[in-house]
Amino acid sequence: MAQLGTTGNPLRVAIIGSGPAGFYTVSNFLKHEDMVVEMDMYERLPTPFGLVRAGVAPDHQKYKTVTKGYDKSANVSSFRFFGNVEYGKHVKLEDLQRYYHQVIFATGAQSDRSLGIPGEDLKGSHSATDFVAWYNGHPDYADYQFDLGCEAVAIVGLGNVAVDVARILCKTPDELGATDMADYAVEALRHSQVKTVYILGRRGPAQAAFTPPEIREMGELEDADVHVPRDEAELDTLSREAMEASGDRNAVKNVQAIQEYAQRETQGKNKQLIIRFLVSPVEIIGDDQGRVSAMKIVRNEISRDDKGRIGARPTEQTETLPVGLVFRSVGYRGVPLPEIPFDESAGTIPNVSGRVTDLAGTVQEGIYVAGWIKRGPSGVIGTNKVDAKDTVESMVEDAKAGKTFSPEKSGVDDALALVRSRQPDLVTYSDWRKIDEVELERGRESKRPRVKFTNVPDFLSVLER
Repeated sequence: MAQLGTTGNPLRVAIIGSGPAGFYTVSNFLKHEDMVVEMDMYERLPTPFGLVRAGVAPDHQKYKTVTKGYDKSANVSSFRFFGNVEYGKHVKLEDLQRYYHQVIFATGAQSDRSLGIPGEDLKGSHSATDFVAWYNGHPDYADYQFDLGCEAVAIVGLGNVAVDVARILCKTPDELGATDMADYAVEALRHSQVKTVYILGRRGPAQAAFTPPEIREMGELEDADVHVPRDEAELDTLSREAMEASGDRNAVKNVQAIQEYAQRETQGKNKQLIIRFLVSPVEIIGDDQGRVSAMKIVRNEISRDDKGRIGARPTEQTETLPVGLVFRSVGYRGVPLPEIPFDESAGTIPNVSGRVTDLAGTVQEGIYVAGWIKRGPSGVIGTNKVDAKDTVESMVEDAKAGKTFSPEKSGVDDALALVRSRQPDLVTYSDWRKIDEVELERGRESKRPRVKFTNVPDFLSVLER
């Protein structure tokens, strides 16, 4: 048989997940012109692009233009998309080992970390991830209910997701109506009674995880004033010294924006966005109906641990915020996959340079990871390009060394036949393009970027099956 990675014996790769990490795996393989590779991408949903479609804020359309590059990768003859096909249900690891030389998991970090405080399970206490997926029209979350009849909301966390949720809650119906947000979410938010939104961070402005463009944008809201308590906007000595020593320009810009908001006079807008620092929730309080009615928070102070890291420790000063809805956004973690090692403490698949290992560190030949399931939820969309490059380098190196699966059936049509036998409602990339065009046309009719389908039967109905 011809050498692996040649025209006579192409390297066959299965990619599980169609978000940025999955598509950057494709584009990085295409750069290896000395390696002939056939790639099949498996996606549980009928639609590609992962969090670019279902996680990027609907009012941030410019960030979604990365899909043009993904579409270019999908257009090569060596790529196929198997949408509406779930790993662990329609295909299992043993199936993939029979049809491919290598498998790479790019499944992201799909669940959120908990606060670990009393009252977290009350009605009205939610993951920010769930809310984001809901308003973005993710089919798994289209039937979720969020009670927007309360006047005040608390969002716990200081990252971009927390800021996104706050911004969406503070925007006017007209602002939201110009996005590709799910129709049901636009309608629900149109009738929202929310007037006050708190963003709560346990550390100070210098440690905030949001980016300067995100925090600056908050000051441009049409009908919401932004307020930061002046004492909480000021930097303590430890934070100032650490920021100056690190030379972190983003931190400097964040602090500047926060301190400007602290000096800003209110303009009498209908909604108030209050950003708090150095506070942590210690209890979510419920009413006699088991619903969120308030949140108890404790004031913190900046400290340095024995390893020199800046952190926050609680004081004895507490206060109670009257809120009827809570969103936690304090970090995300991966979900275990059938037959694949998983590090519960890290929320990732253990690996070395993308090569999956068991918990003892032994490499599992032929199995790889990329993206958040590999490194944890860090970085921006583009970070996945470098991350995928690292893994693809390992995959190419292993392929050249013969460290792969030995598939029984390596013909390009064999895997397709298997998938169609397991999932007759397979969605190909050409099928996705039909769905995409219908959504875009619906958007043009409504003067919006697109109008999304939000359940699987509607996606499939476009394909006239």
